[in-house]
Amino acid sequence: MKYLSAILAALSLTAATHAADLKIGVVDMGRVLDEYHETAAAKNLLGQNKARMDSEMQEMLEKLKKLDGEAKQLMKEARDPVLSEQIRAKKASEFEAKANELRSLSEQLEKERRRREQQLQTEAGQQRQKIYGKVVGAVAEKAKADGYDMVFDKSSVGVTGFPVLLHAKEGVMQDFTSEVIVQLNKDAPAGAATAPAPAPAEPVKEKKGKK
Repeated sequence: MKYLSAILAALSLTAATHAADLKIGVVDMGRVLDEYHETAAAKNLLGQNKARMDSEMQEMLEKLKKLDGEAKQLMKEARDPVLSEQIRAKKASEFEAKANELRSLSEQLEKERRRREQQLQTEAGQQRQKIYGKVVGAVAEKAKADGYDMVFDKSSVGVTGFPVLLHAKEGVMQDFTSEVIVQLNKDAPAGAATAPAPAPAEPVKEKKGKK
């Protein structure tokens, strides 16, 4: 609601001043984040970390399965009437030790799983904050260089689930999304996916309702 109120206020003020005193821009932040080369790099790194962690967890799980099989075999032998009472007692003792080891490893595995999931979530959050900060910085730099008074995110969604920017009169706002993307990707490493050269900032087309 705050974003919508700000946009409406800006449009009202612009109309009152004949659309000459304020320069308003819009940026599709969703598109910028998707096409920024560091976003893909971060996803790739997180994917590699998750794959490595999954592999290590699978090794622990295999060890757990092996212990479970050994424990079941010892329990079976401890109950085997063919074996002497002395051997059954020995197997029962070995079963208790194996069962304790199994419980300990199972608890360790669950604890490690939670720790690693939290670690991945933390890493993902840190990467998002880092990337978002760079994107916002690029938008602010572009806005300052080109003299924009206000810049809105056209991809924002309000509490109702609908886009915040519902209407914009043609010529009132300039969309410089592509320029921001190219600026962010200018130092992308060779082979990284980058956006094409930007066209000049375009006026936001007036949206007309369907009849």
